[in-house]
Amino acid sequence: MTSKDTPAKQLPHLVLGGELVSLDGAEFKDLDKVELVGLFPNYASAHAAWKAKAQATVDNAHMRYFIVHLHRLLDPAHE
Repeated sequence: MTSKDTPAKQLPHLVLGGELVSLDGAEFKDLDKVELVGLFPNYASAHAAWKAKAQATVDNAHMRYFIVHLHRLLDPAHE
């Protein structure tokens, strides 16, 4: 089996965001309004989604989107 035949290892990432209380932290103003952008199989696809959302909300300085490395939470030994 060649590397082309081997599926890429799944490294789930979550993209979410919303309006922050302060520019100095990561506390959301209203958790009920946090947007779950999606769950992605790798960092590259999560980054593309994060970038699109961040660029779409660039006019609001308090809007922030984050990439959560779920694979690190699920398997802390895996970097």
